Amino acid sequence: MSDVNGPTGQTPASNGPEDAAVGTAGAGAGAEATTGSAAGSAAESVAGVGAPTGATAVGPHATAAAGGRRVRVVLVDDHRMFRTGVQAEIGETERTGVEVVGEAADVDQAVTVITATRPEVVLLDVHLPGGGGVEVLRRCAPLMADARQPVRFLALSVSDAAEDVIGVIRGGARGYVTKTITGTDLVDSIFRVQDGDAVFSPRLAGFVLDAFASTDAPPVDEDLDRLTQREREVLRLIARGYAYKEIAKQLFISVKTVESHVSAVLRKLQLSNRHELTRWATARRLV
Repeated sequence: MSDVNGPTGQTPASNGPEDAAVGTAGAGAGAEATTGSAAGSAAESVAGVGAPTGATAVGPHATAAAGGRRVRVVLVDDHRMFRTGVQAEIGETERTGVEVVGEAADVDQAVTVITATRPEVVLLDVHLPGGGGVEVLRRCAPLMADARQPVRFLALSVSDAAEDVIGVIRGGARGYVTKTITGTDLVDSIFRVQDGDAVFSPRLAGFVLDAFASTDAPPVDEDLDRLTQREREVLRLIARGYAYKEIAKQLFISVKTVESHVSAVLRKLQLSNRHELTRWATARRLV
């Protein structure tokens, strides 16, 4: 993992294919790192942020940003192409008001970069190597509790599963949006979270209301707790009838990685095949 150099959070980029370009300080550096056809393609086809590059943001907070307001942001996601796409879409500081000051690809990197840069908002993926977004939140709890300079978290994930939403909200995140969000709406959500608002994609807000309206805590499923967040996601897609290639495309991972996750799930749950896995997931209403 890269070492953090100085209070600005600038660090040398890692050479690994999925390592983070940690501590990208300043709008100029961010813009230079994400220009070109590859970044534009990532913004459209990988990040899922649909506003075209260079479009004028029109949300209320985006308008304020155009008038000189700024928000410092760290991107945490284990897919480098996705981070590049988001950077290209929202990181043009003069247009959006968003300054991307750091990136991370796993839990340890995330905690290091967030601690060093102290951003106002962290865009946090739910599924990360090293324990997932919930582990990042747990280890950054003192930063969230800082009354003078709180670090606030906005989950940005491909998953729309209720347990993922509830998990990060209980961990302290201020909101949860899916990767189908447009660039303009994402910028607006970032500024709202900076202001202390709670932000959710419409469908996901119901999960939170249902969970916190109940006076009884949901029962702990020890079998399910054996699985990592990524394994749960693969499990759910297998149970829905997706082929390995479809899962790989959906999660931006290789077919070989999907096969490894399925093998791990079967082993941990002591199941023999995907048909038993589907019945297991259906019985627990995970599909």
